[in-house]
Amino acid sequence: MKTKLFRVGVLLTASIGLVAGESSWGQPYPSKPVRLIVQGLPGTAPDLIARLIAPRLSESLRQQMIVDNRAGGGGIVSAQIAAASPADGYTVYLASSASVSIAPFLAKKRPYDPVHDFTPVTLVAIAPLIVTMHPSLPVKSVKELIGLAKARPKQLLFASPGTGSAMHLTIEMFSRAVGITMVHVPYKGGPPAVIDTISGQVQLVITTVPPILPHVRASRLRALAVTSSKRMSVVPAVPTVAESGLHGFESLHWWAMFAPRNTPAAITEKLFSEVRKAVESPSVTSVLAQEGLEPAVNGPQPLAEFHRIEIAKWQKIIHDLRESNIVLE
Repeated sequence: MKTKLFRVGVLLTASIGLVAGESSWGQPYPSKPVRLIVQGLPGTAPDLIARLIAPRLSESLRQQMIVDNRAGGGGIVSAQIAAASPADGYTVYLASSASVSIAPFLAKKRPYDPVHDFTPVTLVAIAPLIVTMHPSLPVKSVKELIGLAKARPKQLLFASPGTGSAMHLTIEMFSRAVGITMVHVPYKGGPPAVIDTISGQVQLVITTVPPILPHVRASRLRALAVTSSKRMSVVPAVPTVAESGLHGFESLHWWAMFAPRNTPAAITEKLFSEVRKAVESPSVTSVLAQEGLEPAVNGPQPLAEFHRIEIAKWQKIIHDLRESNIVLE
């Protein structure tokens, strides 16, 4: 009887510790360094975000936040490592929208479940895309683009950084919504796609704002619209796709923090609170703005709801493309 009571006492103590945001040994969380797995190489947007917030999280959590870059497979490599990690709060994952809402549904055999294998912590930042065209075409608006594409079916070429990328799927989603057909030209990355659009080898490219903004300002490319729900401060004269007639249209790059499945709620709430402070600090928001990124910290439950909506959106377009016999792998 005493043995049973002792075991119950130990379990209750451990449970109270977890509720209070402590480790399974009753120590305040965190009691050792935390690994932040990042989907992306050094110098990419997720790496920039991670290295902006990691020092601030290290300071506020009083434990080192170690950035661990894991690139490959459109985010699949990093996601698999994060999903297989212990659910103790000492591994967290800065995921891109591609790795947790697109990539797993492109694979022939799903490598992980982006909903059930992760615990949401918070959305961190978003980046709208911008639709640009070669200035030689007689197109100055989304409406005129639609008109030209209908007049020249399967003649306009659009570039993307790769088959199945968010940029590729965004244009396909747009094309199906307005009833036009353009030809996809995939590249190995964004820079060559932009270069060939500038040279006129292809007519249209959609990408994040920072790499293309100098070309828009120099009139080497013409900006038609941004894919966010509201205009961007760095290009205030450029309307949204929704403003241009396609109501409700939105496509964003986004980055969010997840933890492995079953990470205790007290730990995810603590991480959310500290990430919010880090991201919303003026020094971080100013750097994000320079890179065309916007803070979007929202918390575990709002991220879970947002994530499900994003998955449903991309699953539909992937299904529609496969029904049209378009290879996406």
